[in-house]
Amino acid sequence: MLFFFVCGVRRAWGWGGLCALWLALLPAAQAQAPLPALLPPEVEAALARAGLPREALSVLVVDAQSPGALPRLAHRTQVPMNPASVMKLVTTYAALDRLGPAYTWSTPVFVEGPVQGGRLRGNVYLQGRGDPKLVLERLWMLLRRLQAQGIDTIDGDIVLDRSAFELPAHDPARFDGESLRPYNVGPDALLLNYQSVGMTFVPDGAAGWARIQYDLPLAGVERQATVALAAPGAACGDWREGLRAELSDPGRMVFQGVYPAACGERLWTVAPPDPQGFAARAVAGLWRELGGRLTGQVRDGRVPAGLLPAFSATSPPLAEVVRDVNKFSNNVMAQHLLLTLALQKNGVATLEGGRDALRQWWQTRLPGAEPPWVDNGAGLSREARISAAALGRMLQQAWASPVMPELMASLPIAGVDGTLRRSQSRPGSAHLKTGSLRDVAAMAGYVHAASGRRYVLVALVNHANAAAARAALDALIDWTARDF
Repeated sequence: MLFFFVCGVRRAWGWGGLCALWLALLPAAQAQAPLPALLPPEVEAALARAGLPREALSVLVVDAQSPGALPRLAHRTQVPMNPASVMKLVTTYAALDRLGPAYTWSTPVFVEGPVQGGRLRGNVYLQGRGDPKLVLERLWMLLRRLQAQGIDTIDGDIVLDRSAFELPAHDPARFDGESLRPYNVGPDALLLNYQSVGMTFVPDGAAGWARIQYDLPLAGVERQATVALAAPGAACGDWREGLRAELSDPGRMVFQGVYPAACGERLWTVAPPDPQGFAARAVAGLWRELGGRLTGQVRDGRVPAGLLPAFSATSPPLAEVVRDVNKFSNNVMAQHLLLTLALQKNGVATLEGGRDALRQWWQTRLPGAEPPWVDNGAGLSREARISAAALGRMLQQAWASPVMPELMASLPIAGVDGTLRRSQSRPGSAHLKTGSLRDVAAMAGYVHAASGRRYVLVALVNHANAAAARAALDALIDWTARDF
């Protein structure tokens, strides 16, 4: 035990050479023995203030570039823990490694029938292939390209082919009862605008109301154009609650409350009800807003065999998608990455197929390391599990990978951006993915130490009071960055 204590303070006392000699003389098994579970004093203090026992925390700090090195800190590293959104690290690294940073998704568009005088006498088919970023502006461009085929009027239907994903019906309220929150949106082979609508509230003091701008026209939905302003001098506060929104009816978006002028311009994004009908409403509404006419309907179906695409819409590259997933912890995009692994392997995507593909990738890249249970790949799960030791080993392997720059660039920077912008640790000292659920607080990634070293840091907290763990996690970042 004396050896571990001395090596733990070797930089402070200048005994680095003696430690290196002892390591060389120790048997391999002894050299790999775990360090004593001694947490830094500032971390212990932060845990105590938060009312969290040491047993709620699993933590690993180890050199990113030396897979065989003893960890600087190791506490309960073999215990499988719920990582919340930190699980996205596994999914995004697997996708980068298997598919490549330049991978793109295609959404083919098929035109069935002759076009004469601006009229198509037949159907249009949009075939979803899992593009996770077919957002409003890209859907607009897709429909403009359809009009560039000489089509102003469709004497038929617009058919949405979503058969690339074979998934059970998704209940957005199942996880936590918050069915209108965008983080609960389920995957869809033809996912449009993250299946969400943004509403921007712009106060007009002279008129006495706030105008409401909707970023996506949904066909058949009655939308309120303005909402009354609150009394002069009213604080911004919980402005969403004050709006008293009625959003449970798929055909109406109503606000019965008021909007405080003190809030200025604000954006509220919601996932409207009737997720199965969202894509049809979005396509029909935007087609008509572009001046297109449709005599039939927008409906689900399949592309007829043998029909060739008129053109395809291409997504941004995977590296950009991974950045969105990790910087902003986008759940449905992460699930699309897992399903895309299955789609590339099997020709059709199921959740089980995605889990199998990821498990096989893990066993190839990290033989001997216990595979995680990724569930849906996004971390929005009560069942997902991974140990700090397994995740730390994956991050060490990723550091030596050709896709390390893309993975690193996708991670939030402490105190700067993404989900770490409010971190109280030293700004710019770490690139880390964060995760939080009702009883989980977690982070994992890379810390840049004052010595120039790069460390893997994994910290997982599972406890009913996990939300209070942020100060302890910030203390771990600072302790790792000091490199003593």
